[in-house]
Amino acid sequence: MTTTPSPPDPLDDPAAGVPEIDSPEAAVASGVPSDAAAALLADVAGEVDALEQEIDIEVLDRPRRILLVHAHPDDETINNAATMAKYVSEHAQVTLVTCTLGEGGEIVVPDLAHMAADRDDTLGQHRVGELAAACEAIGVTDHRFLGGPGRWRDSGMMGTPDNDDPRSFWQADLAEATRELVRIVRETRPQVVVTYDENGGYGHPDHIQTHRVTMAAVDAAGDRSYAPGDGEPWLVAKVYYNAVPRSVLQAGIDLMKQQGSELFPGLESADDVPFAVDDALITAEVDGRDHFDAKIAAMRAHRSQISVDGPFFALADGVGMRAFGIEHYRLVRGDRGQGEGPYGWETDLFAGVQH
Repeated sequence: MTTTPSPPDPLDDPAAGVPEIDSPEAAVASGVPSDAAAALLADVAGEVDALEQEIDIEVLDRPRRILLVHAHPDDETINNAATMAKYVSEHAQVTLVTCTLGEGGEIVVPDLAHMAADRDDTLGQHRVGELAAACEAIGVTDHRFLGGPGRWRDSGMMGTPDNDDPRSFWQADLAEATRELVRIVRETRPQVVVTYDENGGYGHPDHIQTHRVTMAAVDAAGDRSYAPGDGEPWLVAKVYYNAVPRSVLQAGIDLMKQQGSELFPGLESADDVPFAVDDALITAEVDGRDHFDAKIAAMRAHRSQISVDGPFFALADGVGMRAFGIEHYRLVRGDRGQGEGPYGWETDLFAGVQH
């Protein structure tokens, strides 16, 4: 079973060779003059404060910590908003990393069309605000852009000229991007990491690159010989891929058809959807139906990308909390915890994790 390392004791070095004195009164009993003891305690406290700036002790106060790595703003909401809101409500540490600003996203509202990359090219900055509003809706307070906002640019869909832009995430130096994420892993020390599968779900270059960087960072973060100046090594206990079960997707397609609409134009079967995952491969089902409203609010925050008249909201109105309040995952690293229900799926991504 994969285990997480014990957090370092911040007093190991500062207290080396120091008498066990916790007050000037104790110093008198130990034979150390009280004024010298007070000065000694002040020195030790100062060194501990300095260490706490390097080692985030507060993060270890949260016994459950999860890191989600996504390519663009809105990916986190579509895939994981209910899960994140649930864990935030349970006082877990939830950290979200986004790798680009989503500058190449398709704008679905006419009044924002001027922000497109081939016009004002201001969509990325606008989506920073959308993402902030979405995070507020689901309660996530720890969000970072990999390498800082705008370090890497949206690569566009596979086979487009944007793939060749040297600023694009698709063209990112894998070693550099990996090291940026390793720093975050070692700082936040998650037991659970969530990202995309090898195909990025549906073949988007940035999703594929996010998978590559995340998996490389998970491996490197636990390696003591890797970037020793970038924090203490950390072993991630479990890694999950986002997943949409084929049966769930088919239910949505059938319902939309009954209502005289379509989830996607011409779509009849979940077998034709590239990101549909066989139910047999699913390992976890997180019930976040209590946070359905938060997910819908987060979706509305991504106004430039998700139309209120589009398939996502139509599906939400149709199957409601079942479609959007329950999210699924596929465990690819670590030990599977105890499951429930007819499929034996985990109901908690932290199942089996030693806190």
